[in-house]
Amino acid sequence: MLFLAACASAPVQEMSDARQAIRSAEEADAVWYAPQQLRAAQSSLEKAQDNLEAGAYWSARRLAMDAWYQAIEAREQAARLKKSNR
Repeated sequence: MLFLAACASAPVQEMSDARQAIRSAEEADAVWYAPQQLRAAQSSLEKAQDNLEAGAYWSARRLAMDAWYQAIEAREQAARLKKSNR
């Protein structure tokens, strides 16, 4: 029952987490070192926002979580590549 209630509510925390992860990736220079992953994260977040506005909370939540994961991957790749270029 609790799971259904969580799915029915707007994914505010997931959207916030995704935005914060994207900012973190940008600050780690993912735009230069992991542009594809960063663009994927940004695209997923945009789709999540569209779904959120349409009231499709389950899809918005899933897409926001995808964006978060992709942004984390972008940040980690950027950190690895920056370190190897030193």
